[in-house]
Amino acid sequence: MEEKVLSRKKNGMAALTGILVLYAAAVAGIVFGAQNAYASIVVGSILVAVAATILLAGLKVLKPQEALVLTLFGKYVGTLKEDGFYFVNPFCTSVNPAARTKLNQSGDVNDSAALLAIANKSTGTNVDLYSNKISLKIMTLNNNKQKINDCLGNPIEIGIAVTWKVVDTAKAVFSVDNYKEFLSLQCDSALRDIVRIYPYDVAPNVDTTGDGVSDEGSLRGSSDIVAGRIREEIQKRVEEAGIEVVEARITYLAYAPEIAAVMLQRQQASAIIDARKMIVDGAVGMVEMALERLNENHTVELDEERKAAMVSNLLVVLCGNRDAQPIVNSGSLY
Repeated sequence: MEEKVLSRKKNGMAALTGILVLYAAAVAGIVFGAQNAYASIVVGSILVAVAATILLAGLKVLKPQEALVLTLFGKYVGTLKEDGFYFVNPFCTSVNPAARTKLNQSGDVNDSAALLAIANKSTGTNVDLYSNKISLKIMTLNNNKQKINDCLGNPIEIGIAVTWKVVDTAKAVFSVDNYKEFLSLQCDSALRDIVRIYPYDVAPNVDTTGDGVSDEGSLRGSSDIVAGRIREEIQKRVEEAGIEVVEARITYLAYAPEIAAVMLQRQQASAIIDARKMIVDGAVGMVEMALERLNENHTVELDEERKAAMVSNLLVVLCGNRDAQPIVNSGSLY
């Protein structure tokens, strides 16, 4: 199905003027016929009023970044995209199967429909007020958080926000049953496929690019790359629905609650080990420097046993968690 954009004149105002003239003529004819007992004039005037009422259905108003897909007796006629006041065949109907679908996204907030729903609930009536116009604006779909296993099997929770827009109204309406629900489901599926390739954090011997070489890709450290791959994957899936995915961003990322505490302890242990390594490296360097300075200046001559004792004492002082309590030796070293 190819989109056919209708580039017709915006003659809505002229048509509205003509319809008002028909109404005025019908009212005048009914009054004149009733006063003079002309039944044929009354019947004709009523028919003119009915025709004017039918013609009212052909008036269409479009705001900027809106489109209207028109069909005539089931056949696709074309799409109105430019804003303005139009008059079309009154028997044409507008089609939008996703008009009633309200996802957790921008562009789905309809104040009039919400107020009508409240009124229906309070009065017990059931009146629909939905527009079949298709928005061409860039909208944001904020999908719910999902629990997915990463490439190491760790359960994580992740959420994404996808900005998208309709670029082909014919495909959006006729190629899929409901393009909004179709987009939402494809976002969930693409997210799962990409997340399963990456570990949550950097892990050894993991290939995330598919080139057979292990790399340092991760969900936490390579969020921009992951988001780009998610966008590309979603775009491939929704191309047939006439949708363009502008951007995809990770909005939430965390370990699942059942393993969050254990993974936090793991991260803390890793941080402690790294800190200890740094402390030990610095302490060994300071001990080496102290021994070299003592040998260079010949401040004191130490045998191997005394050097070992000095090294042990310095390491205890420099690597300890608490302040040292020194003991002063007032006698001879030997």
